[in-house]
Amino acid sequence: MPMPTKPAPLLVTLQQTGQIPLDVEISCNPGELLALVGPSGSGKTTVLRSIAGLYRPAAGRIVSGDQVWFDAAAGTMVSPQVRATGLVFQDYALFPHLTALENVKLAARHLDEPLRSGQAAGLLARVNLDGLEARTPDQLSGGERQRVALARALARDPKVLLLDEPFSAVDRTTRERLKVELSALHRSLEIPIILVTHDLQEAEALADRIVILHKGRTLQSGPPDDVRLRPVSTLVARLMGQTNIFEGEVEQVSKARSSGRIRWRERLIHVAATGRFTEGERVMWVIHADYVVLEETSPSAGKGQVEKLPGKLIDFTGLGEMTLLTIRIGADAADVLRLTIATREARLLKPGSNVTVGLLAEGIHLMPSEN
Repeated sequence: MPMPTKPAPLLVTLQQTGQIPLDVEISCNPGELLALVGPSGSGKTTVLRSIAGLYRPAAGRIVSGDQVWFDAAAGTMVSPQVRATGLVFQDYALFPHLTALENVKLAARHLDEPLRSGQAAGLLARVNLDGLEARTPDQLSGGERQRVALARALARDPKVLLLDEPFSAVDRTTRERLKVELSALHRSLEIPIILVTHDLQEAEALADRIVILHKGRTLQSGPPDDVRLRPVSTLVARLMGQTNIFEGEVEQVSKARSSGRIRWRERLIHVAATGRFTEGERVMWVIHADYVVLEETSPSAGKGQVEKLPGKLIDFTGLGEMTLLTIRIGADAADVLRLTIATREARLLKPGSNVTVGLLAEGIHLMPSEN
């Protein structure tokens, strides 16, 4: 496997107004996989194309180690060929008239023969395509074509590997297999890897860190669990797929700020941490479905501080081995909690049943009020 001589961090700062707004600041260290997550139009692909040198933003800098690839103020714009980034497109972008081996060799033009052929064959073997070197793209499956595209990206001996929705064009089974292979490849590479995806589960499974983008702006960056469980705002919480988001008021804060209580409607809810918020302050609070338990099926004993609330089961949504439950708390139709339980346990429940929900205090996170 070709490797950069000196793996270097990637630092990106981009600004732009107009039709494609940008206000982005990201970094990615050697050996790290950074996932850019956000809805369509959030700027993910624009950031990726800017790093690759295929798009020129109005302002900002892109630096790889001690090499400045882009500096709007200084007028620096290094060509894509000199940047030597490895870019994998979601639609593969393979040459249809060339074989798998020839597609990969084309990216290794910095090597002379026979090294070029040897490296291309070695990379195809690395992505589990040995024996398929002579096949053209139309003779390969979608997953195999994506592997050729990945081998071609690595053949450039890249300083940065860029993946643009790499699994979106393949079926679910192939997608899961490619994720496993990418995870193994990630552990062996010593270069920054940036993955663009709209799939939250994909980002959480593969990335060391996640960056949430919205309308071209960086909202939050951090390890997947931090962003998922401790979003900085309700917007980030919703972009991360959170549904258990409510408004309340801080009722009590411990001296060490290590615990407290919030008022939600007429109820007092224990929280494990109040952060910077003070008594009497209006807040939004979120609890991930993992920290909501149905007492009838998953007793909360031994799970720390738990707030138990009576409710009514109003809806089921099957998710394969798991089932999503929607439970109304009290009379207000807007006060619903969602959680997932094993489908085999959900079969024992009936819509309209009275249930008891447990909220684990350690999973409750406070955010600024939207008002």
